[in-house]
Amino acid sequence: MRNIDLVVIGGGSAGMAAAIQAKKEGVDDILIIEKNGHLGGILDQCIHNGFGLTEFKEELAGPEYAARFEKQVEELGIECLLNTYVIEITRDRLVTYSSKDEGVVTVQAKAIVMATGCYERNAGAIQLAGDRCAGVITAGTAQRYLNIHGYMVGKRIVILGSGDIGLIMARRLTLEGAKVLCVNELMPYSNGLNRNIAQCLNDFNIPLQLSTTVKEVRATNGRLSKVILTKVDEKLRPIEGSEQEIECDTLILSVGLVPYVSLLDNIDCPTSSTKGAYVNENMETEIEGIFSAGNCLHVHDVVDFVTDEGRSAGSGAAKYIKGVKHTGERLEVKPLDGVSYVVPQHVHADVDEDVTLKFRVRSPIKNAMIEIMSGDVVLAKLVKTAVIPSEMNLIKISKDKIAQAKDTITVKVYAR
Repeated sequence: MRNIDLVVIGGGSAGMAAAIQAKKEGVDDILIIEKNGHLGGILDQCIHNGFGLTEFKEELAGPEYAARFEKQVEELGIECLLNTYVIEITRDRLVTYSSKDEGVVTVQAKAIVMATGCYERNAGAIQLAGDRCAGVITAGTAQRYLNIHGYMVGKRIVILGSGDIGLIMARRLTLEGAKVLCVNELMPYSNGLNRNIAQCLNDFNIPLQLSTTVKEVRATNGRLSKVILTKVDEKLRPIEGSEQEIECDTLILSVGLVPYVSLLDNIDCPTSSTKGAYVNENMETEIEGIFSAGNCLHVHDVVDFVTDEGRSAGSGAAKYIKGVKHTGERLEVKPLDGVSYVVPQHVHADVDEDVTLKFRVRSPIKNAMIEIMSGDVVLAKLVKTAVIPSEMNLIKISKDKIAQAKDTITVKVYAR
């Protein structure tokens, strides 16, 4: 059996960043395993610009962003297996994978970085009522059909959900000649970035209908022909008499992403409310030597944050491989009022670097106060004009402040 220092599962932005960082910190024997025939992950189908503003101080398209990291992987001589599917991992860090060239192979890793990304919620996940027919498709699949394969998915389109991929596809399909009739959002606020609302909907006069969902889909000759929309009340229940019928041939679903963690689930790795793993400041899960980063940990809104988190996981894995361990007290990190989740879920009191806490709020809050406390010790306190669920908040806590913490660290957001 082959022994490898670090196995990175997933060759997207998080996986490549983790491998590159570990290599720079002295880990030479690294293997990236990627199920697709190329590195880059979802970035390869994201041909719109807006990537890399933080990372490169440039505005790049998704494939351009990915290419920057692919080049570094190649220059550093990091081994990659493409078209290779990981079947299983164990708590002892055995990795079993399958490929056409090698068949089924098991290797022993000193550390593993999970960077497997996420998947889309589909019609079954939201229990979409009505006919089962052609023309109902997720936003990411529609994006792949159009941007990779050159196939138009429809001519008259309704979008359910205001996630960023759905908003971007509203613009993309409009530019290709389709008529996007409306974007509908169950919640009373958008789940996409404000810039995407402006650039993808407002600039093209595409209406956004809030507190609105699809009550039923109907088909003619096996193809979607009509959707019935309905308004919902504050408890998200359909309002009788508010139905609206729209004739269309395509319904695109942009109704959320879920971290892909089946490999971790199979070894009973504890997960949080995000469906991703519990991690510490080094992105290490509750299983020693297994790390997690990117959209398989929690769904990000900006790829630069995914990259930075991948670096943290790669650095943490490098330290683990070298035998560096924290001995300080474990401090739990918990969300309180107004906060849906926070990552990492625990930190060590003797961290040797500043720690960035990432969190999202449950609902939009104007003139928001953010308080990060440990008992009566204030770790951070700041005011933001507004916070919204679609945008992740990042607050850096200095290592000196964390050293003062003696109790659970809490993150609280409320209106002033």
